[in-house]
Amino acid sequence: MTPALSPNTQAILLLTAPLIAGRGTPSQDLLSPGEYKRLARHLREIQRQPADLVSPDAADLMRACQPVIDEARLQRLLGRGFLLSQVIERWQARAIWVVSRADAEYPRRLKVRLREDAPAVIYGCGDMTLLESGGLAVVGSRHVDDTLIDYTMSVGRLAARAGRTLVSGGAKGIDQAAMRGALEAGGKVSGVLADSLEKTTMNREHRNLLLDGQLVLISPYDPSAGFNVGNAMQRNKLIYALADASLVVSSDLNKGGTWTGAVEQLDKLKFVPVYVRSTGGSSPGLDALRSKGALPWPNPQDADALESVFAVAALTRVPPPQPGLALFSGDGQVDVAPTTPSIPETTSAIDAPTEAVPESASASSEVQADPAPEPAPSAVHALATQPETVRPVATTASTPADTLFAAVREVIQQLLKAPMKDAEVAAALDVSNAQAKAWLQRLVDEGVIEKQKKPAGYIVKQSSLFE
Repeated sequence: MTPALSPNTQAILLLTAPLIAGRGTPSQDLLSPGEYKRLARHLREIQRQPADLVSPDAADLMRACQPVIDEARLQRLLGRGFLLSQVIERWQARAIWVVSRADAEYPRRLKVRLREDAPAVIYGCGDMTLLESGGLAVVGSRHVDDTLIDYTMSVGRLAARAGRTLVSGGAKGIDQAAMRGALEAGGKVSGVLADSLEKTTMNREHRNLLLDGQLVLISPYDPSAGFNVGNAMQRNKLIYALADASLVVSSDLNKGGTWTGAVEQLDKLKFVPVYVRSTGGSSPGLDALRSKGALPWPNPQDADALESVFAVAALTRVPPPQPGLALFSGDGQVDVAPTTPSIPETTSAIDAPTEAVPESASASSEVQADPAPEPAPSAVHALATQPETVRPVATTASTPADTLFAAVREVIQQLLKAPMKDAEVAAALDVSNAQAKAWLQRLVDEGVIEKQKKPAGYIVKQSSLFE
């Protein structure tokens, strides 16, 4: 079932979308992302929304927008109603849905992580709820040998066995190998395409997967748009924004979309940890990414081991913003929970209908949401607030698994200053109960924590806190 296009989304499409490539308004007349961003801000400042531009009194509003976008240009773009009706019919026949930042259905991870740089419109096909499931992003070069293809498919299969969504870009080579591995193993996949969404969704191989809810494909570009290098570069941030952790299987050095996306993630965005392949032959590109802060992939061999990767990723993630945080208040990173969000869906401040904003809110503030439960403390916060007398148990991290467990050990010690049951620990770390039990038993065996009966639960041994 495809969601109906809201009036706001229809207006945004008229302003920004080519509406069937090769027909209609020349692309140079469309609003660029930067121009639409300025227009959306202006509309918020004057207490209006995009849908008002196609209302009966739109003439006065377009004149009020003259300082931002030329009135005649707005009239030309908004006058494409017949063309829009044609393309909507075409999309609906292909089960392609469209959501804008003004819609509650818009992927929350993109809205919260990318904020005002989130694409104004997202086109997609398949179960859009998969976009909120997080998962493992796997990216890499288009031209690779069979050995790397087999390796990447095995990573996709492992993600499927662990019940984690596989996120990738749908390009040939590494992207498609990761997605194919996950799908063949019965897993779920979110694909972020840079081009040809319509053609890809009509592929017989993909159609049943899309209809069965195993696959969702999205793109910030018109469904009939062809390949464009710039578009491929820009869509990389969406892949990382939808994931909880990422793996770069292969990359050129100082060039290509994989390199550019990984460097942007490491140096600027920092949405998720970036891992790089640590087996096989050396790679100048991967070595350079490690020098920039990427982590060696610990090569998990089973679902529990992969969960360890996600556990560490969750513990080092920046907490989500508090409700009511101004959208344009600064450059601080914001994040979302790795599973279905507990914070109610809100619309972006630059596109939100004015009636959804409390009177006391400023024009640039987020819509107020009900308070969310306190997030689990991050590893960084836990260690930063640790008393000087508390010392983590000394360990020698001789393998990637030991390195992961060393980080987990410190955070569990912080959690268990008060008794907690294994299910509560699992929920706090966002891992399976089996994984939490395994870690807790290991710490019991090491004498770091103990299991008590009254009150029931695990708690840190006092002797392990003061050595």
